[in-house]
Amino acid sequence: MKSLVVAVASFATLVLVGYACGDGGQLGATPGPIGTTTPTGATASPGETGPTETPTSAPSPSDTPGAQAISKIAFATDRDSNFEIYVMDADGSDQIRLTGNLGKDFAPAWSADGRHIAFQSDREGTTSIYIMDSDGSNQTRLTDDLGIDGSPAWSPDGSRIAFSSDRDGNFEVYVVNADRSGLIRLTDNSAEDFAPTWSPDGSRIAFQSNRDGNPSIYVMNVDGSNQTRLTDDSAADAVPAWSPVGSRIAFNSVRDGNFEVYVMNADGSNQTRLTDDPASDGVPAWSPDGTRIAFQSDRGGTPSIYVINADGSDRTRLTDDSAEDAAPTWSPAP
Repeated sequence: MKSLVVAVASFATLVLVGYACGDGGQLGATPGPIGTTTPTGATASPGETGPTETPTSAPSPSDTPGAQAISKIAFATDRDSNFEIYVMDADGSDQIRLTGNLGKDFAPAWSADGRHIAFQSDREGTTSIYIMDSDGSNQTRLTDDLGIDGSPAWSPDGSRIAFSSDRDGNFEVYVVNADRSGLIRLTDNSAEDFAPTWSPDGSRIAFQSNRDGNPSIYVMNVDGSNQTRLTDDSAADAVPAWSPVGSRIAFNSVRDGNFEVYVMNADGSNQTRLTDDPASDGVPAWSPDGTRIAFQSDRGGTPSIYVINADGSDRTRLTDDSAEDAAPTWSPAP
């Protein structure tokens, strides 16, 4: 199995399942009906809420572009025997399955208007980027290459999708128009570049790269110019996520011994740890009002979706299933 190592090597969910091109995901069980509510994991587990995690230093003020709105969280789960895309309300209720096939569907990403979700899937043999309506209808293949295409991210205006691909020999960051035209390669080096995320104003893309030895967070202009390193630590920093108004970037790091969620200013300053648990916490995703961060954690035994305030307080578990729930992504404000 060839893996798209988007997170960094030891985060099992991302590497072994989430960003992999394998045997088509034929794991034995017949998928259930699409668009129905699953009865498991709809509420937080007892004892999970409360200000149980304190950041190691005070982060920058929260991004608050507007009043908190009702929104949804898409995520990937293998509760139906292979990874599929689900969506739920932001409180963990009303969990609904959007995809259903024998391939692995992973890494959902909402469009800025909330009407579409991009994701990666190996349903047709190779891992490619697909687009569907937010209710799971009209699933369409966007990229079609013999290489692995993964970790899609929509531009703020909805016209383009950035993604990672090894189609030219090693993983680089590419951009393609949402109508499949205008494919452009943005990075070009012998290292591995992964996990692009757009700034809210559409002018820059943050990503992770190991070009300087270990995975770190970088940023570049949308045309690929001015590639600049933001984090420089002996440990791995990965999976950046830009805040809604663009002042901060969340990411995960093993600099304190295991994967935790961190946040920093968009220029790389004030790097602050938000979670502190012996388990693996990562793949952060901001709420549309910038006050909360969803992430995946295996602190309960299997990877599940949690949410915290942007200062690291008030941790709440959203999914509670014996399967793996991973890669959350928050919808824009309705």
